[in-house]
Amino acid sequence: MTLNADARELLRLIAESPEPVAASSFFHTIHPPNFPRSTSEDDPSREAWAEKQIGLYGEMLTLHEKGLLRIVHPANGERPDLVEATDAGHAVLA
Repeated sequence: MTLNADARELLRLIAESPEPVAASSFFHTIHPPNFPRSTSEDDPSREAWAEKQIGLYGEMLTLHEKGLLRIVHPANGERPDLVEATDAGHAVLA
């Protein structure tokens, strides 16, 4: 199965986690902010980064739809879904 670079990296980081994890906890690892905190909300670099962060949510959903991730603990209003890689997810990374 072919995955793009973002999906593969997200799956790899989740698969390496020793326990179920919020996929979004890796978003800044994959695409760290490349601008100062003081950068305005409408700055092109901040907007491009925000688009990448949103794209990672899409990748997470795609990984789930393909059966490569499973939700272990659904979101409860205090924390997001906690996920883990499935056997198929681990096999894709091998």
